[in-house]
Amino acid sequence: MALFQANLLLFLMIYLFFFMMMMTPKLVSSHDRHYSPPSVSRLTDLFPHVLFDHGFSTFFGGSNVKLLNNASMATLSLDKSSGSGLVSKNKYHYGFFSAAIKLPAGLSSGVVLAFYLSNADSYPHNHDEIDIELLGHDKRNDWVLQTNIYANGSINTGREEKFYFWFDPTAQHHYYSIIWNSHHIVFLVDNIPVREYPNRGAFSSVYPSKPMSVYMTIWDGSEWATHGGKYPVNYKYAPFTVSLAESEMTGCVSSSTSKNNPTTQPSEPVSSCSKSSASPSSDPVDGPDFVTLSKQQSMAMVWARSKLMFYSYCKDASRFKVLPPECK
Repeated sequence: MALFQANLLLFLMIYLFFFMMMMTPKLVSSHDRHYSPPSVSRLTDLFPHVLFDHGFSTFFGGSNVKLLNNASMATLSLDKSSGSGLVSKNKYHYGFFSAAIKLPAGLSSGVVLAFYLSNADSYPHNHDEIDIELLGHDKRNDWVLQTNIYANGSINTGREEKFYFWFDPTAQHHYYSIIWNSHHIVFLVDNIPVREYPNRGAFSSVYPSKPMSVYMTIWDGSEWATHGGKYPVNYKYAPFTVSLAESEMTGCVSSSTSKNNPTTQPSEPVSSCSKSSASPSSDPVDGPDFVTLSKQQSMAMVWARSKLMFYSYCKDASRFKVLPPECK
């Protein structure tokens, strides 16, 4: 009898253990997302790479900016003294912009790596911005991809969407790309579109249209980046270093640059820009790969948004009493 009771007790303990395991919410990470991404055309193979010393200047944190392998690669670091960043030497009216990025491993809450377009230097009161922001993680979560668009200087026009990754972004370099032209803005990860923002008349007032520079920065976003600022940067784990490679900037280079005079407004028409791409078929506006998404790309975007997107401003009723027109 005693043996039977002991066995029964052991059975109940094992059953209770597995029941609790099943009932405990599982924290899903990129390591658990064994998704096979759909096949798409590799837009990043269409254009030449830009050496970092040819295409960029130091934006800030010079001592934390390092050029490697004859400037084909670069690293940006964040430590207690400063973050760091690069800014393109040219401004663009439109184009295809991309970089291969490897994020810092380990605890990185509050750290923000931004790859974005902006003209805040030329238009301090009504600037435009197109953002890829990679937000650091705490012990429970992965890096997060946040995309954002706003125009004419108003943060009220911000259009944020957030995604998880289907891979570990700290293990190796992955491609992060932006298409920006008069037709649409597209955000891509490893050539897979995760978001398209078309330029339509109903919301053209919040569509970026003025020439912009390309920026790559790493900085302390403790006030908002991780769970609304709940987990600040822990400099015990500094420096936080991001590796950059295979930079691409192809498009319509602005022939009038006011970088050294913020009060001067660029007024050169788009049609007079010098195009860095000699072949019309590969032009980021005229080429078929950039005017509209292919069926393959559209299907890939549906895949990414259905499996990986966890926040969209279009579903944020607490923020918008009336949803923006494109959400309808």
